[in-house]
Amino acid sequence: MKVAALLLCSVLPCSAAELNLMPWPSQLTQQDGFLALDHTPHFDVVGEDERIDHALTRFVHDLSSRTGAPFDRHFPGQPDGPQFIIHCAGHGLRVQALEEDESYHLIVSQTGIELTAANPMGIMHGLQTVLQLVQPGPRGWVIPNVRIDDTPRFAWRGLMIDVSRHFIPLENIERNIDGMAAVKLNVLHVHLSDDEGFRVESKRCPKLTQLASDGLFYTQDQVRELLAYARDRGVRVVPEFDVPGHAVSWLVAYPQLASGPAPQGLVRSEHDQVRPPLDPTQEATYKLIDTAFGEMEKLFPDQYFHIGGDEVDGKYWDKDERIQAWMRAHQIKDNHALQTYFTKRVREIVHKHGKDMEGWDEILDGDLPKDSLIQSWRGADSLANAARMGYKTVLSAGYYLDLMYPASQHYAVDPTAGESASLSAEQKSNIIGGEAAQWSEYVTPENLDNRLWPRLGAVAERLWSPQSVTDVDSMYRRLAVLSRNLEWLGLEHRISSQRMLGRIAGDDMPPELLNTLAMAVEPVKEYDREKTQVYDGEAPLNHLVDAISPESDQARHINALAQLAAHDAPARAELRTYFIKWRDNDAPLEPYLATSMLREPLVPLSKSLSTLGVLGLAALDAIETAKPVTQEERKEQLARVEENAAPHAEMFLVIAPAVRTLVQAEFGAK
Repeated sequence: MKVAALLLCSVLPCSAAELNLMPWPSQLTQQDGFLALDHTPHFDVVGEDERIDHALTRFVHDLSSRTGAPFDRHFPGQPDGPQFIIHCAGHGLRVQALEEDESYHLIVSQTGIELTAANPMGIMHGLQTVLQLVQPGPRGWVIPNVRIDDTPRFAWRGLMIDVSRHFIPLENIERNIDGMAAVKLNVLHVHLSDDEGFRVESKRCPKLTQLASDGLFYTQDQVRELLAYARDRGVRVVPEFDVPGHAVSWLVAYPQLASGPAPQGLVRSEHDQVRPPLDPTQEATYKLIDTAFGEMEKLFPDQYFHIGGDEVDGKYWDKDERIQAWMRAHQIKDNHALQTYFTKRVREIVHKHGKDMEGWDEILDGDLPKDSLIQSWRGADSLANAARMGYKTVLSAGYYLDLMYPASQHYAVDPTAGESASLSAEQKSNIIGGEAAQWSEYVTPENLDNRLWPRLGAVAERLWSPQSVTDVDSMYRRLAVLSRNLEWLGLEHRISSQRMLGRIAGDDMPPELLNTLAMAVEPVKEYDREKTQVYDGEAPLNHLVDAISPESDQARHINALAQLAAHDAPARAELRTYFIKWRDNDAPLEPYLATSMLREPLVPLSKSLSTLGVLGLAALDAIETAKPVTQEERKEQLARVEENAAPHAEMFLVIAPAVRTLVQAEFGAK
């Protein structure tokens, strides 16, 4: 009975087996006892490989960092630690590929550790699991006795980072690859060209570097360094060069290929309205693409090459009389057909250089060769349509991290749910995974980590773990542990936020006043930030909205307490502490706000937080005294909650739902 219960927990985590694993394994059996990790493990490797050697070096280093124990040092006379046997059946492919076996088998017992896999990919994944299993015991560090058979649900588990709108240095990308490896993500999709810049050195088309990068680009040697770094950690790198739309950087370098008037420079802000696509009717367009893509396809070894294809503004084609005449002469009826013509020509170029084409879902057309890969970003319908038509496809809709959704919302998105649930088994097999996306209109090297982590861990679990693993409370508990552990890898999602808050607070105010406000707010969601200001790629991103986390852990806790408060005295007592703190924070904070341009926009938020504290305390009093509240009184209180929940400075008070819940729970007329 005990083993059966633990096997059940391997599918749906429960308290009996709630280990700090993320993503949760396919099958896990936990047994009594622990392996004592008193000294550095003695590694016995069968099927040695350079990547395994490197992975073991990182493993010992990371183990030392997490525990604070010198596992990475060997002292004279020190005995060996437990035996760690590694069986690797093969070396893996020279160029990591979609079809590689990433499964592993792990046994931890009181006598040692045994890790078996078909290739270095599985070994690396297993080592990450072992690291997550390490925990403190009464007499030292231990690993619980477990048996794990683990394999990913989807072969494509990715992250897209846009380095065009705001250039991201190599070191920032590399440390996030470390984070990806920790949660078993295996595809880094780099968005390398857009209206704001072309970000890779081109020797065959040097104008792209000289005129269209602002001097911010990766040299080809840096690209090779990135590729080697990623491969060493089991991560493929898929490049994207966006055509025919989002092509201003191409046209700054080659203005004669514009559809209509050429842009005068790279896009800096929303004021730069001239953003024509490439002209798909000119043979010179395809000659340039052949030259540039040929060079880039040789540089990036992955089998897939992303051509973009999204958001092509057809008005430029509509207004160009020469393009319209060409379309009539070639019996191309509309802009979709013209883009399909372009896409098929580009696919031939990509294929000529030995690669398979990937593109955003706008390229989907039944006439495309079936080796094309469709990335769905506009919704689950395009994912299902692509799979139904026989195309391999990955889901990004629902995984856009830049929209500032909470981890739970991303966690609830499943590639085979919704419209895809009705597909046949054969059609579902065309859905090969998913990919989180981080566009960088409001991201800089300073806050990139903060925008990715820890929410990316929830997406990683959705793409690796069995479909039945859906417990949100369990996910958040393990996500908090992951967030702390990522810091030992060098991720800066927490420390960068603290540094940015410190800059705003300055040296003239108590930092706890700002922190009280910061923990109660979140950035506005979806594209609401663009509704309140004109996007400017050169504007500094150094305000509170840029510093805070996309999701407030404290606010989530407070909102959960409010759900219990009507019948839970300890919950009410804890809420009262928060409400008093909010009520009393504005008076001492207000004098400091006007003295800094970074703080002045926070005046309305601070006053609203204080008001919500007052309303929350009144609601608690009404609940605890059972004082009747009339319909009109409740209506007025709710109106005040809504008034003070309104966004300011591109943020909103995410704790407002807690106050609303308490007002609605007050005793009185319904």
